[in-house]
Amino acid sequence: MRFRRSAAAIVAVLALALVSACNNDKAGQNGDESLQKITYLTSFNTFGREAYAYVALEKGYFKDAGFDVTIKPGSGTVDVLKLVAGGQADYGIGDFTAILITMGKQKMPVTTVGMIHQRSMAAIVALKGGSINTPQDLAGKKIGDQPGSTNTVMFPLYAKAAGIKGWETTKFVPSPPPALPQLLAAGTVDGIGQFVVGVPTVEKADPKHRQAVVLPYGDKLPDLYGNAIITRSDLAKDHPDQVKKFTSALLKGLQDTINDPEGAAKILQKYDPKRTVDGSVAELNLMKPYVKPDGFTGELGEADGERVERILKALENAGEIKPAGSLNPADVVDRDLAPKG
Repeated sequence: MRFRRSAAAIVAVLALALVSACNNDKAGQNGDESLQKITYLTSFNTFGREAYAYVALEKGYFKDAGFDVTIKPGSGTVDVLKLVAGGQADYGIGDFTAILITMGKQKMPVTTVGMIHQRSMAAIVALKGGSINTPQDLAGKKIGDQPGSTNTVMFPLYAKAAGIKGWETTKFVPSPPPALPQLLAAGTVDGIGQFVVGVPTVEKADPKHRQAVVLPYGDKLPDLYGNAIITRSDLAKDHPDQVKKFTSALLKGLQDTINDPEGAAKILQKYDPKRTVDGSVAELNLMKPYVKPDGFTGELGEADGERVERILKALENAGEIKPAGSLNPADVVDRDLAPKG
């Protein structure tokens, strides 16, 4: 469970560096030299939950803000953090709690400038009839997940909050994200790390048509945010206007997406034909209450300073980050740039 440089991160860095050096790769689509070129990483592949970035691209929100944006599929919070910190991407999406845990162990020159989800969507997902039905069943089980993913990084915090005895014996099996539902259906693993919005994909992949067993981390840790928008600290400091414009355009795509999931799903399919409209719509409908939970009256993308402090304290109490003073809210969230309620 310790953090270490993964082969996936190295490959991703090399791949993005090659893309940056190649003048023929214009995934930003516009080709307008007057626009500023920006590289953006999704949080995890190009699942339906990532549609909002493609909506912002397709509807011209990025272009209107002055950007030619290249969208690249991310491979989990830790890798996205490394790539943004290393300058291989300008902006990225990662789970906020995983960001805090990672930066509590290794400071990185990145900051959060907005929240995509006001609640965490991280979960362990299994199938009915299997060996996992409650959190207590997770001890000693094999969980398939991408190394460095949100679910892997956050598991000790969730396990302690859920009171799982022997949680240290839970084994996370390194697995490529697209193969996770199939590995679960085949019984190769007992469960998989997955966002709750991935449940339709998991159930569809099972030839026995079993229902999913979902263990959401947010049930035990309700204060946690979900995915957050991150950028390099120097970019936030030196070019705050750019950051505000980019974040605003991305959140405009997010608002359109939760207003019209089917329209967003069709746009995503244009950019990734493997994504079915029905599958993406199902994900986006599940995602909507995490973007704007019941009773939430704040601004889309809002980051609340007091809530960040509570999350940091919870992580300290759980032993996931060092004691007070090692990581402060200002180290991880730029309150001048993030939307406020």
